[in-house]
Amino acid sequence: MADQTHVLFVEDDDVIREATQLALERDGFAVTAMPDGLSGLEAFRTNRPDIALLDVMVPGLDGVSLCRRIRDDSTVPVIMLSARADSIDVVLGLEAGADDYVTKPFDGAVLVARIRAVLRRFGHANGGDRTTDAEADPVDGGVLTFGDLEIDTEGMEVRRAGQPVALTPTEMRLLLEFSSAPGTVLSRDKLLERVWDYGWGGDTRVVDVHVQRLRTKIGQDRIETVRGFGYKLKA
Repeated sequence: MADQTHVLFVEDDDVIREATQLALERDGFAVTAMPDGLSGLEAFRTNRPDIALLDVMVPGLDGVSLCRRIRDDSTVPVIMLSARADSIDVVLGLEAGADDYVTKPFDGAVLVARIRAVLRRFGHANGGDRTTDAEADPVDGGVLTFGDLEIDTEGMEVRRAGQPVALTPTEMRLLLEFSSAPGTVLSRDKLLERVWDYGWGGDTRVVDVHVQRLRTKIGQDRIETVRGFGYKLKA
């Protein structure tokens, strides 16, 4: 597993778990597959995977609760699997700290594409191999200041009123996108394209939930909603 991206996959359906594991392994990923949330949590703590793929409805410890436990001490990317696109579980999973979700039943190629999109955002390669630091997207240097909010784009650190703010990589990318054009309205579709690397239409709930999570950390009034258009960072 040393030279491969390691996926933790938690799914209680034996057929889906085995078929998806085989598909991911064919695409070059190393996979640890678990049938329930408690064994998934143990595997996460033991193996420290590069990405977690969690079904919402698993026994023992459901996927949303498992995501929260992972977020207690890790910013590893998390993708939730949900049986219904309109399920409240989708929003709950995102609020728990998931970076994205995929609706079941899913096409194997679509799942792999979504995993790769998340991995690119987190500095991993398109397939199962990891990138080096030199291959990661460059970030302009400097410290940006917006009121009591400071964004160190070199150190990838954020401070509010002098106190450090802990952001997940997705939240950091979202904040960097806003701070690169303060006062400019960014549509949900544009944010999906730039932050989530979607080359296709996506569910804008992903954006809305992450914006709300970001607001709770940097200040509710720092990001303004422009009704019918999108969001903007107050300059």
